[in-house]
Amino acid sequence: MKTEENYSGGENFDLHKILLKGKNLNLKEKVDFFNLFIRDLVGNNEMLCMRCITSTADREVEIFDNYSGKIKKMLMFGSNNYLGLANHPYVKEKAQNAIEKFGAGIGGPPLLNGYTSLHKELEEKLAALKKTEDALIFSSGYGANVGLVTGLMNENSLVLYDAYSHASFCDGIKMSAVQSFRFPHNDLIILENRLKNLRANSGNDIYIGVEGVYSMDGDLAPLDKLVELCKKYNAYLIVDDAHGTGVMGKKGRGSCEHFNVDSKVDLVMGTFSKTFAVTGGFIAGSKSVINYLRYFAHSYMFSASLPPVIIAAVLAGLDILENEPGLLQSLRDNINYTADKLSALGFRVNNETAIFPLIVPADMNIRKASYEFHKRGIFVNSIEYPAVPLSQQRFRISVMATHTKEDIDKLVTVVEEVWNEHKKPCKSVIKLNAA
Repeated sequence: MKTEENYSGGENFDLHKILLKGKNLNLKEKVDFFNLFIRDLVGNNEMLCMRCITSTADREVEIFDNYSGKIKKMLMFGSNNYLGLANHPYVKEKAQNAIEKFGAGIGGPPLLNGYTSLHKELEEKLAALKKTEDALIFSSGYGANVGLVTGLMNENSLVLYDAYSHASFCDGIKMSAVQSFRFPHNDLIILENRLKNLRANSGNDIYIGVEGVYSMDGDLAPLDKLVELCKKYNAYLIVDDAHGTGVMGKKGRGSCEHFNVDSKVDLVMGTFSKTFAVTGGFIAGSKSVINYLRYFAHSYMFSASLPPVIIAAVLAGLDILENEPGLLQSLRDNINYTADKLSALGFRVNNETAIFPLIVPADMNIRKASYEFHKRGIFVNSIEYPAVPLSQQRFRISVMATHTKEDIDKLVTVVEEVWNEHKKPCKSVIKLNAA
């Protein structure tokens, strides 16, 4: 069982506090300090953020290489485009049709002039996907989580949330002033003890916030057990299924389908920025709660609606999910193939999701190693301190359905080369975060 280690899953940290180390600097001093930090990274070939892609988003991309000044082809293993929908012909066709019919955008929020027949259709299909009564669309996944928490919770509510919860959920907690408790990752013993104490002393609403698939480790929340806990202690279960929707479950409905708890989870959040490869988010739940959120979630009320072209792309993705089951099977085949190959090198990996974290050895310079991947044409994301503790720095590999076996073979070959260059046996570098 893992302890918190002050680790928030890699996407919920304060860079000001960690990088500036509490220095009381004015604006010019802060900006100068940070720009000098970035300049040093660039000078040492250690700055691989914001790589400029000049091609379509696919299994192979072209980027402008700042270090060589040339266009470089790379195999993309750093994208959440799990089913390869970003460049799917059917998605592009439907997006083009939407522009012809509805134009480029709307210019207003959904409650006023920003609600089209496409938006209505998508909400209905998302509700059907998640087996709920209704759904509503947000302009971003971040806005969906913030709107959910601030719209439903207040200072009289209680929320217990996993230590690896996304920054958007944590920011919603701060904004809503809800009473909160962060429990160690997937630790249901501590969670139940806290639930028991709270229920003995309070009749207020209690919410449990978890993620179906955790983005940094690729592990799962035990939703079947969490459903039982919520029923036992009369709590509402909220599942952020950003990385599960379109990936998990027999038909890609998500993590709830994977655990066979469809219709038993109170609220499901999802995004369009992962499997559907565009932008936006949604909340699915009962009709009464969704209707309430339409008027009380500020990030919904006061944000312009997503352009019809985005809505059309997501609708096309849902069609593909239903009509091309072979694509989901290809993803799972690639996940299993990648897991087998990495296991053969000595890594302990999880083959349930498309995310493979490779924890780096203590003596590996992750920035130098990242440049080695870059030079060899492998696009992976390095996750370093302070996003994670020093002991948990990692490369995060994301596998797509469109990758070929040859792509994965090259990836694994480069992983082995980079690890061997740093003289650390692979079998000792992986610590899979157990559920």
